[in-house]
Amino acid sequence: MKLLIVNDAELETMSMKNNVDWKKYGIDQVFTAFCVEEGRQEITSHSIDVLLCDIEMPGENGLALIRWIRESGYDIDCILLTCHADFNYAREAIALNCRDYLLLPAKYEEIGECVLNICRRREERLQAKQLELYGQNWLKDKDETIQEQCCCKSKTETVAECKCYILKNISDSELSVSVLADYFHLNSIYLNRIFKLKTGINISQWIIQERMKLAAHLLETSGATAVHVALEVGYPNYPYFSTTFKKYYHCTPTQYAQEAAERTSSDNQV
Repeated sequence: MKLLIVNDAELETMSMKNNVDWKKYGIDQVFTAFCVEEGRQEITSHSIDVLLCDIEMPGENGLALIRWIRESGYDIDCILLTCHADFNYAREAIALNCRDYLLLPAKYEEIGECVLNICRRREERLQAKQLELYGQNWLKDKDETIQEQCCCKSKTETVAECKCYILKNISDSELSVSVLADYFHLNSIYLNRIFKLKTGINISQWIIQERMKLAAHLLETSGATAVHVALEVGYPNYPYFSTTFKKYYHCTPTQYAQEAAERTSSDNQV
């Protein structure tokens, strides 16, 4: 792991860097900075794991550096060093999620043990994250594999059943991919993928397509108002229904119904 020591006392900082057996405490590389700005540069240039930072420095103090680390999203475990047991410092250090707070002068061994404990906890945390990520990926792969293998129905049968379910529930405004996935106990991404494989369009597009077909049929034959037809095909919001219908038939539902009525009247006269 990589350690950064930030302290304006250059001699003390270099002594700490050179006279501590850092490998004994889990550290592979040690970097130094003598002010907050130099600390930012080191953090930007290297993947720092642990920060040993003095609070009281000319200009910006150590808390300002840690605040910048948190705001910038760096995952660095921070240990603060100070000569004064100031409660306000301690309170802000806790708020900034500092891992420890050491009073100076402190023996190198004490500092080293503190760093070692931080490194151990950090390693455990990183391993836990890796295992969690591995587990999530494994479960995702396993889920799709099981659905592929254990679904006794063929993909064609599954898609056909989806179509039947959609047509039976076409007036349900909540009808969606997730509803279908829950009903068939399938992963929504997998279901959408096989549906598009068999039909050329995804489930949402197919639902809209069938709703528009039914709407056009009802407008031609039922004599119902456009608003009523909208409700029948799952659109409680009439303006949205009208806009969608117009994209398919290049006229409003009311115009479509009028033209259908005129065609019927003309056919009857003939």
